[in-house]
Amino acid sequence: MSELPGDSLLPPDDDAPGDDVLMEDPPADEDEPRHSEALAFLKELPFLIVGALVVAVLVKSFLIQVFWIPSGSMEDTLEIGDRVIVNKVSYRFGDPGRGDIVVFEPETFEEESIPTKISRNLLESIGLRTPESDLIKRVIGLPGETVEIRNNTVFVDGSPLDEPYLPIGLSMRDEGPWEVPDDHYFVMGDNRNSSNDSRRFGAIDRDRIVGRAFSVVWPPSRWGGL
Repeated sequence: MSELPGDSLLPPDDDAPGDDVLMEDPPADEDEPRHSEALAFLKELPFLIVGALVVAVLVKSFLIQVFWIPSGSMEDTLEIGDRVIVNKVSYRFGDPGRGDIVVFEPETFEEESIPTKISRNLLESIGLRTPESDLIKRVIGLPGETVEIRNNTVFVDGSPLDEPYLPIGLSMRDEGPWEVPDDHYFVMGDNRNSSNDSRRFGAIDRDRIVGRAFSVVWPPSRWGGL
């Protein structure tokens, strides 16, 4: 059989124009994915910082807070430089009890404007400002009770108060009596001779109480509950 014009028994030319030729993709730039990830992280960083600040403020405002002890008014229970954890939830479901060690705000905080209070809470939450932790005392008298000091002993409603936490050899002068108003608490430092407390500024309003100190967390040698 004769070949028709244009027919060919030869294999097609692989390089002929129009044929599909499979070729490997050009090598990818390995630095490009890393650059994209870094760029994405930088874009998210401001939101992460804001989120962390919000969480810190919420925890500090409503749950727990660490306070630094700057004075010796609570010696020997708490020493200068100790850091204590304060539970801010305790008194949302109950009232302070006699013997509790409480942190409370100074009266000056009542005069703060809202922006000042927000700024103070923010700086304290991130550690750029130390809370005014000198206002940490022990609850001695409850609402409606009468407190008096006689013969180196504290009396509450006429009954002597057992205070094993006081420093050995401590002496107190006779003072009082003081009547504790409703919704107020009479507080005193354990180091009675070096403590500015309710004997001087009166019983404190319950609304000023921040929370209950329940543990020493620093230094490690003093770890323990209160």
